[in-house]
Amino acid sequence: MAPRILLVRHGQTEWSLLGRHTGRTDIPLIEEGKRGATLLGERLHQAPWSGLPDVEVRTSPLARAAETCQLAGFGDRATEWDALMEWDYGQYEGLTSPQIAEIGGPDWVIWRDGVRGGETLAQVAARADEIVEWAKSADRDVLLFAHGHILRVLVARWLSLEPSFAGRVKLDPASVSVLGWAYGEPAVHHWNDIAHLEP
Repeated sequence: MAPRILLVRHGQTEWSLLGRHTGRTDIPLIEEGKRGATLLGERLHQAPWSGLPDVEVRTSPLARAAETCQLAGFGDRATEWDALMEWDYGQYEGLTSPQIAEIGGPDWVIWRDGVRGGETLAQVAARADEIVEWAKSADRDVLLFAHGHILRVLVARWLSLEPSFAGRVKLDPASVSVLGWAYGEPAVHHWNDIAHLEP
């Protein structure tokens, strides 16, 4: 089993800054996002991480995650993996939550009501389960660069919780989180750590 699973959400994009649902639209990082990715990389190359010399790196193929991986200094070691792509939001792609509420109703919540014309939450959870199964079979640390919603579903599935639990955890751009083990059971060691972005 992998000793640790490190999760990195990609740096800031124009759409994430505006709260627009960014699934499969392949948009780049903005300057703030590039800075966050670089600072994250500097942190992971210092003690106690020391560049994670033996880590296995995988990234979503979408530009914002792959660029974060590259700027953090792990691009030459990364393998792209479609399972790490963000939720396919279908007809809600590019819309903000208030805009979606005009379509889906004022009490619309993605974790309960899902999206139209895209992936169901169960389909996203199935991809997360694939990632969890792979990570549990790894014999070394793994480092994953991906997106806010898929990573939140992943932590829910890591803990064997319903995927809707993802709605109860926040995940900021350019954050690092660490999953691992406690008493032989899957556990969360650190979550949504953005200390490298703070003054």
